[in-house]
Order: sequence, then structure tokens, then C-alpha cells
Amino acid sequence: MDFAEELVRRYPDLAECLPQVRQGIERLAGAFRAGGKLLVCGNGGSAADSEHIVGELMKGFLLPRALPPEMRMRLEAAAPGHGERLAAGLQGALPAISLVSQSALLTAFINDVDPAMVFAQQVYGYGRPEDALLVLSTSGRSANVLNALRVARALGLVTLGLTGKSGGALPELCDVTIRVPFEQVVPIQERHLAIYHAMCAQLEQEFFKE
Repeated sequence: MDFAEELVRRYPDLAECLPQVRQGIERLAGAFRAGGKLLVCGNGGSAADSEHIVGELMKGFLLPRALPPEMRMRLEAAAPGHGERLAAGLQGALPAISLVSQSALLTAFINDVDPAMVFAQQVYGYGRPEDALLVLSTSGRSANVLNALRVARALGLVTLGLTGKSGGALPELCDVTIRVPFEQVVPIQERHLAIYHAMCAQLEQEFFKE
């Protein structure tokens, strides 16, 4: 199934975003194929979206994602008598980390160092050239998000942004920017959810469809 086409069928106002949605899927698929992971961040509702995206990638979303036979064998070899149970309790995963989840690190860094660098510090610590950073900002002007993108570019990560009509500073810092054609926060965030669901579903289909 072409989830990007289905996205536009359900949300015709996103037709102008279709090329960028496809590019975003391709760039993320390339990062995962290279053995990389996805880092995700945003503020407020976009922080909740960051968690949501990780949830769709790290476990089954629309497909069951059974482990391959070779992994089942490795589990049994590592834990004789437990391999079948372990394999049944695990699902295939696309590695992703939400940068909004590290409460102790977040609060310590905000208190001790610089709130505007709280995501950038994590990109610096986690990021590798084969990875990707996806940011969500309805305005495209969030300082902590922009700093994370700047560090990601310095480290050679693929950078992607979900934002609103103007895009703020995101387009100059992102390899792919998906700009929802609205100015108000609510319709932007509603479309962001639909977009990342389509992207996650397409990635899952590519990596886990039997």
C-alpha cells in the first residue's frame, strides 16, 4: 500500500506536501538500512508527538513484526529453554529515541547549563553520521529545536522537519522540510499526526512486510 497517497486522499490539503513526505520516508529508510537510528524532538504537543513516533517505530504498528528465524535461533542458543518465549515476546523494531523522555538529564541540563541546548546536547551525545534527526515545531522558531538541528548537521546526520506554512528557520537547516499549509497550531498538529502515521506505516511495510 502507498500510505503517502492514502494520506493525501484523506487530507487533500496536504497534496502540496506529498513530494516532501516521500523524500522523508526515503531518507529515513536510508538511515535505517545503514544501521542508523532516529532521534526525535519537539516541545509541548510536539513533544507528545515525538513519543508517539517512537512508539510506532519501536514495536508493531499495523503489522505483527515477528522475529526472523535466525534471531530465534540466537535467542535459544543464548538462553536454552527460554528462546521460544523470548522470541514470542519480542517484535521487530526500527531504532528510535525520543529526546523529550530523559527527565533527569533534561532537568539537570536546563538547570545547570542552558535550556536552549537541551536537545542539542543529546544529539551530540547520541548522534552518529548514519543517524537521522526528526524535529517537530509548528512555528519553526523553537530555539532548542533549531540548536539540535545545527549540531546534527555538524555531525552529518540526516535532518527532517515537520512544521507549519512559514517553516520559520527549519528549511535552511533540514534536508527535508514538510510544511503543513496552515498557520494555526491545532490544524498543523492534526496534520503532523497524519503525516508521521503515514511515514511510520510506510517504513514498517518496507522493513517488515512478509
